[in-house]
Amino acid sequence: KSTITAAVAACMLATTPLVAFGYGNMAGKTSTAPAAKSDIVDTAVAAGQFNTLAKALTAAGLVDTLKGPGPFTVFAPTDAAFAKIPAAQLNALLADKAALTKVLTYHVVGGKVMAADVKSGAVKTVEGQPLNVVASPAGVTVNNAKVIKTDIMATNGVIHVIDTVVLPN
Repeated sequence: KSTITAAVAACMLATTPLVAFGYGNMAGKTSTAPAAKSDIVDTAVAAGQFNTLAKALTAAGLVDTLKGPGPFTVFAPTDAAFAKIPAAQLNALLADKAALTKVLTYHVVGGKVMAADVKSGAVKTVEGQPLNVVASPAGVTVNNAKVIKTDIMATNGVIHVIDTVVLPN
């Protein structure tokens, strides 16, 4: 593994959800989510709406990391979310491994956080900077991105689908 991939893997394993994610007592409750059959990467690829994300993960060398044991919570931008980025800017990002790694790891939180456990506040990402999570009756946003689908189960975590790529400072 490259040094960057190893460092990201170490951060992912060491990072725990902070303020925004509270874990309620789930004793006696059963999940309504279907059992996961694949890891985060294979689950995203099979969904068919994360082709650009899969390409970006490959370009950044993060595929093996996100196939690792986790658990991870991934805020996954759809192909439509990536399409909001001007083509020249997106192509430049895909060609810059360091910048791409920073953007992609900004979409990952250590731990497995289900939608029912999300609370408003700042949460530290694997990249290191916090995401601002707002949970309201109207839905959940992560920075300027709306969460459009939640709790897509993977064997090593969970995916929440967002409609916009979030960018670190």
